[in-house]
Amino acid sequence: MLRELQGEVGLYPHHVTPLGSTKRWLRYRLPERFICYHCALLCIGQKQVWFMLRVDCGKNIFCLDTGNKPEFDTWCWVRYWQPLCEVIYFKRQVYRQALKELAPLLYPEGPPVRRAPSSEHWAMPQRKRGSRVS
Repeated sequence: MLRELQGEVGLYPHHVTPLGSTKRWLRYRLPERFICYHCALLCIGQKQVWFMLRVDCGKNIFCLDTGNKPEFDTWCWVRYWQPLCEVIYFKRQVYRQALKELAPLLYPEGPPVRRAPSSEHWAMPQRKRGSRVS
């Protein structure tokens, strides 16, 4: 987790305080059409442990271009359940499980109410013709 934090957003252990994690691995499988059988490393899905961290630094410390191939070009703070509306459909269940399990760390009295997403948030984005999924 700390390696990913440093490599992807430029934060070090002294910038965060771990609050907790999911108790077990959360898994998803890639839909068949997203599996690239001709790549050097075959990926059919992922298993992840999710962590809840408190950020103990200012937003000016975040640095998204620490590596040769940055994974992000921007970031922002969002409402607790918002990632469910933004993530690609096949990862949604993992996000739901993680957010539900980690919610008591931030909201001991109960998590905020989840509002029904608008239909455009749940629609799968369409790729441009000729574009490849990487």
